[in-house]
Amino acid sequence: MSLFDLSGKVAVVTGSSRGIGRAIVERMAEHGAKVVVSSRKAEPCQEVADAINAKFGKGRAIAIAANISSKDQLAHLVEETTQAFGDIHVLVCNAASNPHYGPMNTITDDQFQKTLSNNIISNHWLINLVAPQMIARKDGSIIIVSSVGGLRGSPILGAYCVSKAADFQLARNLAIEFGPHNVRINCIAPGLIRTDFARALWDNPDNLKRSTARTPLGRIGEPDEIAGAAILLASRAGNFMTGQAIVVDGGNTIT
Repeated sequence: MSLFDLSGKVAVVTGSSRGIGRAIVERMAEHGAKVVVSSRKAEPCQEVADAINAKFGKGRAIAIAANISSKDQLAHLVEETTQAFGDIHVLVCNAASNPHYGPMNTITDDQFQKTLSNNIISNHWLINLVAPQMIARKDGSIIIVSSVGGLRGSPILGAYCVSKAADFQLARNLAIEFGPHNVRINCIAPGLIRTDFARALWDNPDNLKRSTARTPLGRIGEPDEIAGAAILLASRAGNFMTGQAIVVDGGNTIT
């Protein structure tokens, strides 16, 4: 059996109707998992699930819409998944918000609250909704998609960086709590990736040039290049990793 095989596993990935989340859910299905595609709107989720089922076989994917800002909707996501597929083995907290670009002294209270709530508190909610069944089974992998922004400051993404730094600590703390039950929790820290979420940072040629000037690989990343790290952390290949952050940024943070 391959170290990266996910056959027999059930994976839930938030924010998976596009971008990094979609790449992760598609690759997990390719590696054998049954997957739940989830984001705010049902129709885009269903489109992704239909494409996965067409490629890998009927019943491999289902779509369950959920807004991460609602604890009730996250509870519904877990309940519906369990009814359809059984226990959840892999949880990927990928969905996030960034409603403000600019200095932190220009962010509104509502924007700051939304950033912290959706990027930290929602992860806390969902993890604690899923963790009990993982703990009871003594098996599970939880992945938070954080950001290299959590490793450094930014003149335009300050609140987002604060929230992503908190995700690293959330993973570290829960790794200590969950470790005795063989439940692992890790972060992936992507650099600049070609997604709609990060479009403002790469769509303009000048911005793109600045973003890649000090990146050893000389380019930005693609969503599929984050999916590989998720497969590692979800599978037996990552069985001895917990409380860690894998940086996937083309080398940008080393310069």
